[in-house]
Amino acid sequence: MTIDNQPATRQGGAHTGLGSLDELPLGSLDPVRLLDADGVRHSDDRFDAWVSDIGTDQLLALYEDMRVIRRIDAEATALQRQGELGLWPPLLGQEAAQIGSGRALRADDFVFSSYREHGVAYCRGAGLVDLLRVWRGTVQSGWNPYDINMATPQVIIGAQTLHATGYALGIQADGTDAVAVAYFGDGATSEGDVTEALIFAATYAAPVVFFCQNNQYAISEPVSLQAQRPIADRAPGFGVPSVRVDGNDVLAVLAVTRAALDRARSGGGPTFIEAVTYRMGPHTTADDPTRYRDASELDAWRGRDPLARVEAYLASQGALTEERQKAIAAKADAVAGEMRSGITTLEDPDPLSVFDNVYAEPHTGLARQRDHYSRYLRTFVGGDVR
Repeated sequence: MTIDNQPATRQGGAHTGLGSLDELPLGSLDPVRLLDADGVRHSDDRFDAWVSDIGTDQLLALYEDMRVIRRIDAEATALQRQGELGLWPPLLGQEAAQIGSGRALRADDFVFSSYREHGVAYCRGAGLVDLLRVWRGTVQSGWNPYDINMATPQVIIGAQTLHATGYALGIQADGTDAVAVAYFGDGATSEGDVTEALIFAATYAAPVVFFCQNNQYAISEPVSLQAQRPIADRAPGFGVPSVRVDGNDVLAVLAVTRAALDRARSGGGPTFIEAVTYRMGPHTTADDPTRYRDASELDAWRGRDPLARVEAYLASQGALTEERQKAIAAKADAVAGEMRSGITTLEDPDPLSVFDNVYAEPHTGLARQRDHYSRYLRTFVGGDVR
C-alpha cells in the first residue's frame, strides 16, 4: 500500500486548503487534531478534505511505516549501546510527525533536516545502512542528497532553515512547483538562522515549509524557557502563516503538511508548522534525561503515543487483525535485522581518506597535515599506513 502525496479531492479555488490556515486564531493553544489519543476520529472542516483519500488501507500503511521506523530506532539505539555506533539521536515518540509529513512530500520536493529525522529519510528512500553510516564514523555523509532529494543531516542547529530557503529561491528561479522543506526542533527557533530564514522566505514568498517538531526539550532545557507563547505564534510576525498540529496524530500531520505544500506550490509562499510532540527518549545516547525531567511527565505523554491511537482506531474499524499485526511486526524485525547485518559488516575506511575531497585542488597546508597524521598513526603497533 502507498500513500499519494496529494488528497483525492480538494476544495475549489487557489490554495483554498491553506486559506483556512491563514484564518487560524493567533495564539491558539489547541492544535489541529483528527485522531485523538483514544483513537477517536474527529472532524475538522478546514482539513478533512486534505485526507479524504485516506481509508483504512492507507492508514494501515502509515501505521506500518511508524512501526518499522520505531523498530529501526530501537535497533540503532541497541547498536550504539553495544559499541557498533558512536552516537545515535533517538526519535521515539515523534514517529507520527515524521511519517505523516514525510508521506505528504513529492519526489521532486527537497528536504533539509536536522539529525533526528530518520523517519523522513526512510520515507524519502534512504537505504537502511545509509541511515547509520555517519553515526558509525565510516563516512562523512550517509547518502547522496540528489539520489533521494534530501540533504544529509545538519548538526549545526537551525542552519538547515537557511539552506531550505535558499533552495526554495532557486526553485522560484527555475519556475517549477517543487517545495523545499526544513525540519528542525523547538530549540532551533532560538537560533538567529531561523529568524533570518523566515525573513527571507516571507520577503520573497519562497516555496518553503518550515516544519518544527516541538518535542518539548532543547537538549536539557524545556521549551517553556525559550517560548513564552506557542512557537507557531512567532512566524506571523515575519509574515509567515502558521499552524499548530498534534504531532502525535499522523492523520492531522498529513493533512496540515499537504495543505502547506499546496499553498507553496500555488504561489502562496512559506508556511510554518509547529508539530506538538514529545521526545520519549534521550536527546542522544550520550544524554541522561532523568536528570532534567520528571517521570510523571513521561507517563502523561505515554498516554498520547502516536502508534497506540492508530491501533485503537484501526481496531475499532476491524482493520487491524492479529494476522496483520504479526505481518507488520515481522516486517519491522526483518528491516532491523537487515540494517544490523549491513552496518556491522562495513569495512573501516583508510584513516588518511579523511583528507580526500577537502579541497578541489592540491593544498600545501592539507598535505602537511596529512603527513603529520600519517607519521602519528605509524607510532601505533601495526600502524601500516599508506
